[in-house]
Parts: sequence; structure tokens; C-alpha cells
Amino acid sequence: MIGERTAKVIKGLYALWYREFRVFTREKSRVFSSVALPLFWYFIFGNGVGSMKGNAVDYQHFIFPGFLAMTIIFTGLFAGAYIVWDKKIDFLKEVLITPLSRTTVFFGKAMGSMTDALIQSYFLLAIGIFLGMKYSVSSFLLSMAILFIFAYGLISLGLIIGSFMESPEGYGLISSFVIYPLFLLSGAVYPLDNLPVWMQVLTRIDPATYAVDALRFVILGAKYANMPILLDIAVLLFFDVLMAFVGTWAFKRLRL
Repeated sequence: MIGERTAKVIKGLYALWYREFRVFTREKSRVFSSVALPLFWYFIFGNGVGSMKGNAVDYQHFIFPGFLAMTIIFTGLFAGAYIVWDKKIDFLKEVLITPLSRTTVFFGKAMGSMTDALIQSYFLLAIGIFLGMKYSVSSFLLSMAILFIFAYGLISLGLIIGSFMESPEGYGLISSFVIYPLFLLSGAVYPLDNLPVWMQVLTRIDPATYAVDALRFVILGAKYANMPILLDIAVLLFFDVLMAFVGTWAFKRLRL
């Protein structure tokens, strides 16, 4: 039988998740742009750079996993902006004076934003069928699992950054410095072979590199991956655990 304290935690997590989900469904422009922007970039890069390589179709297939990761990166980092707005409108203050622990608040916010990110990335994953991606049942399900793992770490990172920021303008500036290096250093739009040493180091410390590599392994095959998929998954799980630890610490010291 579930204890009273556990029941309150579950109820609190559900309330926070539902609130984030309702905010997401009300903002139709956000839903549209988060899917349309990766697709726009996908076709621009696929046809533009692909034409230089001589085979745009092959190049489009190569970069498709990167744009799945891009959806998670952009949505994940935007999650932190809502923390800043919640502080400005005093919603977060009302939540933090409830009996819920700050750890519960962190995980509730993360769960809600994760749902938003996964809906968008799974929709884009399904669109891949019409873009010529040849999924098997196992590759599709494994891709969903990899996106789930990656989403948790990126959502947590966004919440951590947002917990330290006081203004939406400041958050927008900082998040831009995080989003674009995460995406551009991940190898989403170029192979990681033959890079300069300094750039190889940067790509290896970018968690998005391992998400893109794992997705390429699953969707396109082992010959398109640079690392064993077990290493990719292990790094992503380590990143998740690290972000959970730092995120709970950041929310415990959060001041309004």
C-alpha cells in the first residue's frame, strides 16, 4: 500500500507534469516551430551541402539522426526559459512554499518538459518514414529509447541554467551559447573523421555527439557510427545521472 508521503509526491509530480504539458499544448506556434525548424535546416543542409558531395539523398540520410537530436537540444534548452518566467510571475514561489520538496519540483518540471520534447522528436522520427529512412521495428523502438535518455539530460541542463538566471533576456543569451556548440560539435552535419585534434576533443566532451552517434548506429547501421553503441549509451546515462545530481542541488539553492 502506498504511504501518504509517497502519494503526495506522486500527486505533486503529476500536477507539475500536467501543468507543463498544458502550457505546451496551448502554444501551437511553439509546437510548429520546434518541428518545422529542424526540418527546414534538414532540407537546406541536405540539398545545399549534399549537392557539393554529389549525392544529396545519401547526405540527407546521414544528417537525419543529427536533426532528431537537434529537436531535443532546442526544446530541452527552452525548458529553462520557463523556469525564469515562473520566477518572474511568482508561480515558482507558490510551488516552493508547498510541502513538496525541491527535488520533487525539479523532477516534476523535468518530466513535463521531457514529454514536450519527446512528442516533437517522435513526430519527427515518424516523418523519417516519408523521407526514405528504412526503419525496422527494433531500430524505431531503440531510436525512441535513445531520444528518451538524451532528452532527460538536456532538459535537466536547461532547468539548471534557468535556475541561475534572473531575466529571460539573460537566459536567451546564455542558452544560445550552449545550444549551437552542442549541435554543431555533435557531428550532426559532418562526419567526425579527420577533424583537427582540438576539435576532436570538443566533440568528445559534447553529450550530443553520443546521441547522434547512437542514433546513426541504430537507424543507418554500424558503419556510420564512430563509437560502439554501448559506449554511447553509457556516456548518455552518465550525463543523465550527473545532470540529475546537479539539478537537484541547483533547485535546493534556488532563491526567488
